[in-house]
Amino acid sequence: PGHVQLLPPQNVTLLSKDFAMILTWAPGEGSPSDVTYTVRYESQDRLDKWMKVPHCRNIPRSFCNLTCALSNLYVKVRARVKAVWGRSQSPWVKSQFKDYYSDVELAPPVLTLDVRDNSIHVSASFPLPSCVENLTWKYDLNLWEAGSEDKKKYEGYFRKDTVTINTTALRGNYCFSARALYESINLKHSEFSQPVCVLLNHKG
Repeated sequence: PGHVQLLPPQNVTLLSKDFAMILTWAPGEGSPSDVTYTVRYESQDRLDKWMKVPHCRNIPRSFCNLTCALSNLYVKVRARVKAVWGRSQSPWVKSQFKDYYSDVELAPPVLTLDVRDNSIHVSASFPLPSCVENLTWKYDLNLWEAGSEDKKKYEGYFRKDTVTINTTALRGNYCFSARALYESINLKHSEFSQPVCVLLNHKG
């Protein structure tokens, strides 16, 4: 086939979602079904130096997770993407600038409950990209009796911490919910997780 005019990707957006920085786009109008895409990024401290993203070269999908490709999570970056089909290439399309540190969006943690005789051990795990494991993530935990509005709050636990609660005086159905926290330029937090409920000291 001759040289086809390949239209560039549309709606190119750098978004921060669930602890990750992801570039998304839509195929250009009339794109062939087997078109592929290549992504690069530049950071504000090294403008006009477009860095390759090895895992996002000639990919068939229309998103690229950039989190662990970034050399510095504290500097604003933007990305660009082009369509490639055979020997045709579209023009590059750039996203807006964002930085992980202040723009990161958090997902609620997943709670694990370990019920013992007189206590319950609650831990929260986060779906984190490996390269941001070391940032200081925390979580808040709420505990309440099912049907009650009165919540006991446990605040500011580090991600790997387990919260131990004495359950001797608790009888009935109790629910737990948590949210992720991150201290950047301002304090950010996720939504609270779906409640997980357990029967405590159930004489049945």
